[in-house]
Amino acid sequence: MTETTETSEDRPVAGETPRAPRSRLQRLMRYIPLIAPVLLWTVPCWLLLYAGQHWPLPVTLVCTGLFVLGLCGMPLAMVRGHGRRQQDRAAIIGDSLLGTIWVLFTWSVILGVLLRLALTVAGVGDGQDRARIVTWAILGTAAVLLGWGYAEARRVPRVRRLDVELPRLGAGLDGVRVALITDTHYGPLDRARWSERVCEQVNALEADLVCHTGDIADGTAERRRAQAAPLGTVRATRARVYVTGNHEYYSEAQGWVDLMDELGWEPLRNRHLLLERGGDTLVVAGVDDVTAESSGLAGHGAHLAGALDGADPNLPVLLLAHQPKFVDRAAAHGIDLQLSGHTHGGQIWPFHHLVGIDQPALAGLSRHGARTLLYTSRGTGFWGPPFRVFAPSEITLLVLRSPRGAASV
Repeated sequence: MTETTETSEDRPVAGETPRAPRSRLQRLMRYIPLIAPVLLWTVPCWLLLYAGQHWPLPVTLVCTGLFVLGLCGMPLAMVRGHGRRQQDRAAIIGDSLLGTIWVLFTWSVILGVLLRLALTVAGVGDGQDRARIVTWAILGTAAVLLGWGYAEARRVPRVRRLDVELPRLGAGLDGVRVALITDTHYGPLDRARWSERVCEQVNALEADLVCHTGDIADGTAERRRAQAAPLGTVRATRARVYVTGNHEYYSEAQGWVDLMDELGWEPLRNRHLLLERGGDTLVVAGVDDVTAESSGLAGHGAHLAGALDGADPNLPVLLLAHQPKFVDRAAAHGIDLQLSGHTHGGQIWPFHHLVGIDQPALAGLSRHGARTLLYTSRGTGFWGPPFRVFAPSEITLLVLRSPRGAASV
Protein backbone atom coordinates (compact mmCIF):
# COMPACT_ATOMS: atom_id res chain seq x y z
CA MET A 1 0.00 0.00 0.00
CA THR A 2 1.03 3.60 -0.60
CA GLU A 3 1.34 5.68 2.53
CA THR A 4 0.03 9.26 2.33
CA THR A 5 1.66 11.96 4.43
CA GLU A 6 -0.53 14.86 5.53
CA THR A 7 1.15 18.27 5.20
CA SER A 8 0.37 21.40 7.19
CA GLU A 9 -1.31 23.00 4.15
CA ASP A 10 -3.75 20.07 3.97
CA ARG A 11 -4.82 20.30 7.63
CA PRO A 12 -7.93 22.42 8.29
CA VAL A 13 -7.54 25.51 10.43
CA ALA A 14 -9.86 25.75 13.41
CA GLY A 15 -13.13 27.38 12.41
CA GLU A 16 -12.62 26.74 8.68
CA THR A 17 -14.34 24.22 6.45
CA PRO A 18 -11.90 21.34 5.79
CA ARG A 19 -10.44 21.45 2.31
CA ALA A 20 -9.91 18.43 0.11
CA PRO A 21 -6.23 17.38 0.01
CA ARG A 22 -4.41 18.58 -3.07
CA SER A 23 -3.77 15.95 -5.73
CA ARG A 24 -0.25 15.17 -6.87
CA LEU A 25 -1.03 16.88 -10.18
CA GLN A 26 -2.09 20.08 -8.39
CA ARG A 27 1.09 20.02 -6.35
CA LEU A 28 3.18 19.46 -9.46
CA MET A 29 1.53 22.43 -11.21
CA ARG A 30 3.12 24.75 -8.66
CA TYR A 31 6.54 23.85 -10.06
CA ILE A 32 5.68 24.44 -13.73
CA PRO A 33 7.12 28.01 -13.71
CA LEU A 34 10.43 26.49 -12.60
CA ILE A 35 10.38 23.40 -14.81
CA ALA A 36 9.19 25.01 -18.08
CA PRO A 37 12.17 27.40 -18.63
CA VAL A 38 14.63 24.58 -17.96
CA LEU A 39 12.95 22.35 -20.55
CA LEU A 40 12.63 25.17 -23.08
CA TRP A 41 16.36 25.87 -23.01
CA THR A 42 17.93 22.46 -22.29
CA VAL A 43 16.01 20.41 -24.89
CA PRO A 44 17.14 22.53 -27.90
CA CYS A 45 20.63 22.77 -26.43
CA TRP A 46 20.90 18.99 -26.27
CA LEU A 47 19.34 18.32 -29.69
CA LEU A 48 21.43 20.98 -31.47
CA LEU A 49 24.79 20.39 -29.80
CA TYR A 50 25.02 16.98 -28.14
CA ALA A 51 22.87 14.57 -30.18
CA GLY A 52 25.68 13.12 -32.28
CA GLN A 53 26.90 16.27 -34.08
CA HIS A 54 30.45 16.19 -32.59
CA TRP A 55 31.03 19.91 -33.10
CA PRO A 56 34.53 21.30 -32.38
CA LEU A 57 34.96 21.89 -28.65
CA PRO A 58 35.06 25.75 -28.87
CA VAL A 59 31.75 25.73 -30.82
CA THR A 60 30.12 23.45 -28.27
CA LEU A 61 31.33 25.49 -25.31
CA VAL A 62 30.36 28.89 -26.75
CA CYS A 63 26.90 27.72 -27.86
CA THR A 64 26.28 25.97 -24.54
CA GLY A 65 27.22 29.20 -22.79
CA LEU A 66 24.64 31.08 -24.86
CA PHE A 67 21.91 28.62 -23.87
CA VAL A 68 22.90 28.91 -20.20
CA LEU A 69 22.88 32.70 -20.49
CA GLY A 70 19.40 32.55 -22.02
CA LEU A 71 18.15 30.18 -19.33
CA CYS A 72 19.34 32.53 -16.58
CA GLY A 73 18.63 35.82 -18.32
CA MET A 74 15.11 35.21 -19.61
CA PRO A 75 13.39 34.75 -16.22
CA LEU A 76 15.35 37.68 -14.77
CA ALA A 77 14.32 39.96 -17.65
CA MET A 78 10.70 38.81 -17.38
CA VAL A 79 10.60 39.55 -13.65
CA ARG A 80 12.16 43.00 -14.08
CA GLY A 81 9.98 43.78 -17.08
CA HIS A 82 6.60 42.48 -15.92
CA GLY A 83 7.06 42.48 -12.15
CA ARG A 84 7.00 45.33 -9.72
CA ARG A 85 9.67 47.36 -11.54
CA GLN A 86 7.87 47.36 -14.93
CA GLN A 87 11.04 48.11 -16.93
CA ASP A 88 10.05 48.21 -20.59
CA ARG A 89 13.52 47.42 -21.94
CA ALA A 90 13.77 44.33 -19.75
CA ALA A 91 10.27 43.27 -20.82
CA ILE A 92 11.23 43.53 -24.50
CA ILE A 93 14.33 41.37 -23.94
CA GLY A 94 12.48 38.79 -21.84
CA ASP A 95 9.50 38.60 -24.20
CA SER A 96 11.74 38.28 -27.27
CA LEU A 97 13.78 35.52 -25.65
CA LEU A 98 10.60 33.68 -24.67
CA GLY A 99 9.21 33.78 -28.21
CA THR A 100 12.54 32.79 -29.73
CA ILE A 101 13.13 29.80 -27.47
CA TRP A 102 9.52 28.63 -27.84
CA VAL A 103 9.91 28.45 -31.63
CA LEU A 104 13.35 26.84 -31.32
CA PHE A 105 12.06 24.30 -28.79
CA THR A 106 9.05 23.40 -30.94
CA TRP A 107 11.01 22.81 -34.12
CA SER A 108 13.91 21.14 -32.34
CA VAL A 109 11.47 18.51 -31.12
CA ILE A 110 9.59 18.15 -34.43
CA LEU A 111 12.57 18.09 -36.78
CA GLY A 112 14.81 16.40 -34.24
CA VAL A 113 12.52 13.38 -34.42
CA LEU A 114 10.82 13.39 -37.84
CA LEU A 115 13.66 14.64 -40.04
CA ARG A 116 16.24 12.47 -38.32
CA LEU A 117 13.96 9.44 -38.82
CA ALA A 118 13.39 10.31 -42.48
CA LEU A 119 17.13 10.69 -43.12
CA THR A 120 17.85 7.41 -41.39
CA VAL A 121 15.23 5.55 -43.44
CA ALA A 122 16.57 7.16 -46.61
CA GLY A 123 20.11 6.12 -45.66
CA VAL A 124 21.51 9.64 -45.94
CA GLY A 125 25.07 9.87 -44.60
CA ASP A 126 26.30 8.56 -41.27
CA GLY A 127 25.04 9.49 -37.81
CA GLN A 128 27.08 12.69 -37.59
CA ASP A 129 26.03 13.88 -41.05
CA ARG A 130 22.37 13.32 -40.24
CA ALA A 131 22.69 15.08 -36.88
CA ARG A 132 24.28 18.13 -38.49
CA ILE A 133 21.69 18.27 -41.27
CA VAL A 134 18.95 18.23 -38.64
CA THR A 135 20.69 21.00 -36.67
CA TRP A 136 20.94 23.33 -39.68
CA ALA A 137 17.35 22.52 -40.67
CA ILE A 138 16.13 23.44 -37.19
CA LEU A 139 18.09 26.71 -37.12
CA GLY A 140 16.96 27.64 -40.64
CA THR A 141 13.31 26.88 -39.94
CA ALA A 142 13.37 28.81 -36.66
CA ALA A 143 15.04 31.83 -38.28
CA VAL A 144 12.49 31.96 -41.11
CA LEU A 145 9.51 31.58 -38.76
CA LEU A 146 10.80 34.19 -36.33
CA GLY A 147 11.42 36.72 -39.11
CA TRP A 148 8.02 36.08 -40.64
CA GLY A 149 6.32 35.97 -37.24
CA TYR A 150 7.81 39.33 -36.26
CA ALA A 151 6.57 40.92 -39.48
CA GLU A 152 3.11 39.41 -38.92
CA ALA A 153 2.95 40.75 -35.37
CA ARG A 154 3.95 44.29 -36.31
CA ARG A 155 1.83 44.65 -39.47
CA VAL A 156 -1.59 46.32 -39.60
CA PRO A 157 -4.01 43.38 -39.40
CA ARG A 158 -5.93 42.22 -42.42
CA VAL A 159 -9.70 42.77 -42.36
CA ARG A 160 -11.71 39.60 -41.98
CA ARG A 161 -15.30 40.01 -43.16
CA LEU A 162 -18.18 37.62 -42.60
CA ASP A 163 -21.97 37.69 -42.69
CA VAL A 164 -23.70 36.45 -39.54
CA GLU A 165 -27.38 35.56 -39.69
CA LEU A 166 -29.31 36.06 -36.46
CA PRO A 167 -32.78 34.45 -36.61
CA ARG A 168 -34.35 37.02 -34.26
CA LEU A 169 -32.86 40.07 -36.03
CA GLY A 170 -35.51 42.33 -37.51
CA ALA A 171 -35.44 43.19 -41.22
CA GLY A 172 -34.78 46.83 -40.41
CA LEU A 173 -31.39 45.85 -38.97
CA ASP A 174 -30.33 43.67 -41.89
CA GLY A 175 -26.87 44.76 -43.04
CA VAL A 176 -25.77 46.43 -39.78
CA ARG A 177 -21.98 46.59 -39.87
CA VAL A 178 -20.10 45.73 -36.68
CA ALA A 179 -16.32 46.29 -36.56
CA LEU A 180 -14.42 44.38 -33.90
CA ILE A 181 -10.94 45.08 -32.55
CA THR A 182 -9.56 43.47 -29.43
CA ASP A 183 -6.35 42.63 -27.58
CA THR A 184 -4.42 45.63 -28.88
CA HIS A 185 -1.98 45.12 -25.97
CA TYR A 186 -0.15 48.43 -26.21
CA GLY A 187 3.01 47.75 -24.25
CA PRO A 188 6.79 48.02 -23.96
CA LEU A 189 7.27 48.28 -27.74
CA ASP A 190 5.98 51.72 -28.73
CA ARG A 191 3.23 51.16 -31.31
CA ALA A 192 1.65 54.60 -31.48
CA ARG A 193 2.03 54.77 -35.27
CA TRP A 194 0.68 51.22 -35.62
CA SER A 195 -2.30 52.27 -33.48
CA GLU A 196 -3.00 55.19 -35.82
CA ARG A 197 -2.94 52.93 -38.87
CA VAL A 198 -5.26 50.39 -37.21
CA CYS A 199 -7.76 53.15 -36.47
CA GLU A 200 -7.54 54.39 -40.06
CA GLN A 201 -8.31 50.86 -41.24
CA VAL A 202 -11.31 50.65 -38.92
CA ASN A 203 -12.64 54.00 -40.13
CA ALA A 204 -12.42 52.79 -43.74
CA LEU A 205 -14.97 50.08 -42.87
CA GLU A 206 -17.67 52.71 -42.19
CA ALA A 207 -19.17 50.58 -39.43
CA ASP A 208 -22.39 51.29 -37.59
CA LEU A 209 -21.00 49.85 -34.36
CA VAL A 210 -17.32 49.57 -33.38
CA CYS A 211 -16.41 47.27 -30.50
CA HIS A 212 -13.25 46.77 -28.45
CA THR A 213 -13.48 43.65 -26.33
CA GLY A 214 -10.65 44.37 -23.93
CA ASP A 215 -6.94 43.93 -23.20
CA ILE A 216 -6.19 47.40 -24.48
CA ALA A 217 -2.69 47.47 -23.04
CA ASP A 218 -0.13 46.10 -20.63
CA GLY A 219 0.47 48.89 -18.17
CA THR A 220 -1.59 51.68 -16.71
CA ALA A 221 -3.65 54.12 -18.75
CA GLU A 222 -1.31 56.92 -17.77
CA ARG A 223 1.72 54.98 -18.99
CA ARG A 224 0.24 53.81 -22.31
CA ARG A 225 -1.90 56.87 -23.06
CA ALA A 226 0.11 57.92 -26.13
CA GLN A 227 -0.37 54.54 -27.81
CA ALA A 228 -4.07 54.37 -26.93
CA ALA A 229 -4.85 57.99 -27.90
CA PRO A 230 -5.57 57.19 -31.59
CA LEU A 231 -8.60 55.19 -30.45
CA GLY A 232 -10.24 58.57 -29.98
CA THR A 233 -10.22 59.04 -33.76
CA VAL A 234 -12.29 55.92 -34.46
CA ARG A 235 -15.66 56.69 -36.10
CA ALA A 236 -18.96 54.79 -36.01
CA THR A 237 -22.37 55.87 -37.27
CA ARG A 238 -24.12 54.62 -34.10
CA ALA A 239 -21.78 53.82 -31.21
CA ARG A 240 -18.28 52.85 -30.05
CA VAL A 241 -18.41 50.39 -27.17
CA TYR A 242 -15.80 48.77 -24.96
CA VAL A 243 -15.54 46.10 -22.26
CA THR A 244 -12.62 45.28 -19.98
CA GLY A 245 -10.25 42.38 -20.52
CA ASN A 246 -8.23 40.46 -17.97
CA HIS A 247 -5.10 42.58 -18.55
CA GLU A 248 -6.92 45.72 -17.44
CA TYR A 249 -7.18 44.08 -14.02
CA TYR A 250 -3.40 43.75 -13.86
CA SER A 251 -2.96 47.51 -14.28
CA GLU A 252 -5.61 49.74 -12.72
CA ALA A 253 -8.73 48.78 -14.67
CA GLN A 254 -10.73 51.81 -13.62
CA GLY A 255 -8.09 54.04 -15.19
CA TRP A 256 -8.66 52.34 -18.54
CA VAL A 257 -12.43 52.62 -18.21
CA ASP A 258 -12.05 56.35 -17.53
CA LEU A 259 -9.64 56.86 -20.44
CA MET A 260 -11.89 55.06 -22.92
CA ASP A 261 -14.80 57.19 -21.74
CA GLU A 262 -12.62 60.28 -22.24
CA LEU A 263 -11.77 59.10 -25.78
CA GLY A 264 -15.46 58.88 -26.64
CA TRP A 265 -16.01 55.15 -26.22
CA GLU A 266 -18.93 53.91 -24.15
CA PRO A 267 -17.78 51.40 -21.51
CA LEU A 268 -20.47 48.72 -21.26
CA ARG A 269 -19.83 47.68 -17.70
CA ASN A 270 -22.65 45.24 -17.03
CA ARG A 271 -25.12 47.39 -18.91
CA HIS A 272 -26.61 47.75 -22.38
CA LEU A 273 -27.66 50.24 -25.00
CA LEU A 274 -30.17 49.97 -27.83
CA LEU A 275 -29.32 50.16 -31.52
CA GLU A 276 -32.43 51.05 -33.52
CA ARG A 277 -32.89 51.14 -37.28
CA GLY A 278 -35.79 50.65 -39.66
CA GLY A 279 -38.25 50.17 -36.82
CA ASP A 280 -36.26 47.27 -35.29
CA THR A 281 -34.04 47.16 -32.21
CA LEU A 282 -30.84 45.33 -31.23
CA VAL A 283 -29.71 45.14 -27.60
CA VAL A 284 -25.94 45.72 -27.36
CA ALA A 285 -24.76 44.56 -23.94
CA GLY A 286 -21.38 44.21 -22.27
CA VAL A 287 -19.90 42.66 -19.15
CA ASP A 288 -16.66 43.11 -17.24
CA ASP A 289 -14.09 40.38 -17.75
CA VAL A 290 -14.57 37.28 -15.60
CA THR A 291 -11.32 38.03 -13.74
CA ALA A 292 -12.98 41.17 -12.34
CA GLU A 293 -14.86 38.92 -9.94
CA SER A 294 -11.64 38.06 -8.09
CA SER A 295 -9.83 41.36 -8.62
CA GLY A 296 -11.08 42.94 -5.41
CA LEU A 297 -11.80 46.14 -7.32
CA ALA A 298 -14.96 47.71 -5.97
CA GLY A 299 -17.87 47.72 -8.41
CA HIS A 300 -16.22 45.42 -10.94
CA GLY A 301 -17.51 41.95 -11.83
CA ALA A 302 -19.12 40.07 -14.70
CA HIS A 303 -22.89 40.34 -14.19
CA LEU A 304 -24.89 39.34 -17.24
CA ALA A 305 -28.25 39.66 -15.51
CA GLY A 306 -27.37 43.24 -14.64
CA ALA A 307 -26.26 43.93 -18.20
CA LEU A 308 -29.66 42.81 -19.51
CA ASP A 309 -31.71 44.43 -16.77
CA GLY A 310 -34.59 46.36 -18.33
CA ALA A 311 -34.08 44.96 -21.84
CA ASP A 312 -37.04 43.42 -23.67
CA PRO A 313 -36.39 39.62 -23.62
CA ASN A 314 -37.93 39.32 -27.08
CA LEU A 315 -35.23 41.48 -28.67
CA PRO A 316 -32.01 40.02 -30.16
CA VAL A 317 -28.88 40.58 -28.05
CA LEU A 318 -25.29 41.24 -29.12
CA LEU A 319 -23.00 40.68 -26.12
CA LEU A 320 -19.42 41.83 -25.63
CA ALA A 321 -17.41 39.59 -23.27
CA HIS A 322 -13.63 39.42 -23.38
CA GLN A 323 -13.16 35.67 -22.85
CA PRO A 324 -14.89 33.04 -25.01
CA LYS A 325 -15.58 30.86 -21.97
CA PHE A 326 -18.23 33.35 -20.88
CA VAL A 327 -20.38 31.83 -23.64
CA ASP A 328 -21.74 29.21 -21.22
CA ARG A 329 -23.48 31.98 -19.27
CA ALA A 330 -24.48 33.70 -22.51
CA ALA A 331 -26.10 30.54 -23.88
CA ALA A 332 -27.97 30.03 -20.62
CA HIS A 333 -29.47 33.52 -21.07
CA GLY A 334 -30.32 32.97 -24.74
CA ILE A 335 -27.86 35.54 -26.09
CA ASP A 336 -27.91 35.68 -29.89
CA LEU A 337 -24.26 36.61 -30.58
CA GLN A 338 -21.25 36.99 -28.29
CA LEU A 339 -18.10 38.78 -29.44
CA SER A 340 -14.83 37.87 -27.72
CA GLY A 341 -11.06 37.94 -28.05
CA HIS A 342 -8.46 36.81 -25.51
CA THR A 343 -7.13 33.70 -27.28
CA HIS A 344 -4.94 35.42 -29.93
CA GLY A 345 -5.59 32.28 -31.97
CA GLY A 346 -2.73 30.77 -29.99
CA GLN A 347 -0.36 33.52 -31.28
CA ILE A 348 2.65 31.22 -31.70
CA TRP A 349 1.94 27.71 -32.98
CA PRO A 350 1.44 25.20 -31.37
CA PHE A 351 0.47 27.17 -28.24
CA HIS A 352 -3.16 26.96 -29.37
CA HIS A 353 -3.33 23.46 -27.88
CA LEU A 354 -2.78 24.95 -24.42
CA VAL A 355 -5.29 27.74 -25.05
CA GLY A 356 -7.87 25.10 -25.99
CA ILE A 357 -7.63 23.62 -22.50
CA ASP A 358 -9.01 26.84 -21.01
CA GLN A 359 -11.31 28.18 -23.73
CA PRO A 360 -14.19 26.60 -25.72
CA ALA A 361 -13.17 28.28 -28.99
CA LEU A 362 -9.88 29.45 -30.48
CA ALA A 363 -11.00 31.62 -33.40
CA GLY A 364 -13.91 32.19 -35.77
CA LEU A 365 -17.63 31.57 -35.52
CA SER A 366 -19.02 28.73 -33.42
CA ARG A 367 -22.43 27.70 -32.11
CA HIS A 368 -23.20 27.06 -28.45
CA GLY A 369 -26.59 25.78 -27.39
CA ALA A 370 -29.76 26.18 -29.39
CA ARG A 371 -29.46 29.88 -30.18
CA THR A 372 -26.10 31.39 -29.23
CA LEU A 373 -23.35 32.14 -31.71
CA LEU A 374 -19.84 33.05 -30.56
CA TYR A 375 -17.32 34.94 -32.65
CA THR A 376 -13.76 34.74 -31.29
CA SER A 377 -11.23 37.14 -32.78
CA ARG A 378 -7.54 36.22 -33.02
CA GLY A 379 -6.84 39.71 -31.72
CA THR A 380 -5.57 42.90 -33.29
CA GLY A 381 -2.21 43.13 -31.54
CA PHE A 382 0.02 40.68 -29.69
CA TRP A 383 0.93 39.95 -26.11
CA GLY A 384 4.48 39.48 -24.86
CA PRO A 385 6.69 37.89 -27.55
CA PRO A 386 6.53 40.11 -30.68
CA PHE A 387 5.75 37.18 -32.96
CA ARG A 388 2.69 35.65 -34.60
CA VAL A 389 3.27 32.23 -36.13
CA PHE A 390 0.34 30.58 -37.96
CA ALA A 391 -2.08 32.80 -36.00
CA PRO A 392 -2.57 36.04 -37.97
CA SER A 393 -4.00 39.11 -36.28
CA GLU A 394 -7.27 40.55 -37.50
CA ILE A 395 -9.69 43.44 -37.65
CA THR A 396 -13.13 41.92 -38.04
CA LEU A 397 -16.16 43.23 -39.89
CA LEU A 398 -19.34 41.32 -39.09
CA VAL A 399 -22.36 42.13 -41.21
CA LEU A 400 -25.52 41.14 -39.34
CA ARG A 401 -28.18 39.51 -41.47
CA SER A 402 -31.87 39.02 -40.87
CA PRO A 403 -33.61 35.93 -42.29
CA ARG A 404 -36.51 38.21 -43.20
CA GLY A 405 -34.50 39.96 -45.90
CA ALA A 406 -32.70 43.24 -46.42
CA ALA A 407 -34.28 46.55 -45.54
CA SER A 408 -33.80 49.73 -47.47
CA VAL A 409 -31.42 52.02 -45.65
